[in-house]
Amino acid sequence: MSRPQGLYFSSDVVLYPIILVLIMWIVFWVEIRFNMDFNFLGIYPRKLSGLVGIIFGPFIHGSLKHLFNNSVPLLVLSTALFYFYRNIRWKVLIYGLLIGGLFTWLIGRPALHIGASGVVYMLAAFLFFKGIFSKHFQLIALSLIVVFLYGGLLWYVMPIDPKISWEGHLSGFVVGLLLALVFREVPIENKKYEWEKDDYNPDEDEFLKQFDENGNFMEKIPETEEPVIQKPVRIVYTLKKMDNPESENL
Repeated sequence: MSRPQGLYFSSDVVLYPIILVLIMWIVFWVEIRFNMDFNFLGIYPRKLSGLVGIIFGPFIHGSLKHLFNNSVPLLVLSTALFYFYRNIRWKVLIYGLLIGGLFTWLIGRPALHIGASGVVYMLAAFLFFKGIFSKHFQLIALSLIVVFLYGGLLWYVMPIDPKISWEGHLSGFVVGLLLALVFREVPIENKKYEWEKDDYNPDEDEFLKQFDENGNFMEKIPETEEPVIQKPVRIVYTLKKMDNPESENL
C-alpha cells in the first residue's frame, strides 16, 4: 500500500511555520520593548503608500490577544500546508499573501489593516477546498477543527464588528478558494516502497533472504562472522596420600 509523499516527517515541515510565527512575536516584542508603533506599515486601501502593508501588515498586531489568536491557527495550518503540499507550499503561501493583501487593498475601508488573519483564512480555505478536490478528507477534518477552535471563522468574513478587518478575512478566504481551484490538478506525489518499483528483484531483497520457501524464518550466522573454535579442555587430577589414622592412636 502506497502512502502520500507528504506523509513523512522532515525538519522544514515545522521549521518554517515556527519561523513565521516567531517573526510576528519578535515584531510585537520590539514594539513593546522600545515603545514603537508599526501600525503605519499596515495595508491602507487605495493609497500607494498603503501597498507596503501587503508584505509587512501580516507581521504586525495590535494586541497580545490579537497576536495569540493568529499565532495558533497560523502555526497549525501552515504546518499542514508544508506537510501535505510540499511541492506547492511556497507558491500557495507567497501568492496567497500577496494576492490576498492586494484584494484587501482594493476593497478595504480607509483604515490600517494589520494582522495575519487574512493569511489564516487563506490557508484554511485552501486546505479545506483542496482537500475536497483531492479527496483527502484528513485535510478537511483538520480545517474544520481549526475553524471550530478559531471561534466561528466564517462569521468574520462579514462586517459584524467594526474593529475587525472583515475585508482581509474575506480576501484571504476567496484567494484560498481560488488557489485550491488553480492547483486542483496538482496531486500529492506517491512514494513507492522498494517492492512496488518496476525494477524490484525479490531475489536481491535482504529481508526476504531471511525466510525459506515456506515462509519460515531462518537463523544463520553472518558470513563476516568468524567461526568459534573451541579449545580442548585439559583436566589435571592430583592424588594426595593420606596417613593411616590407626597408627596415630598407637
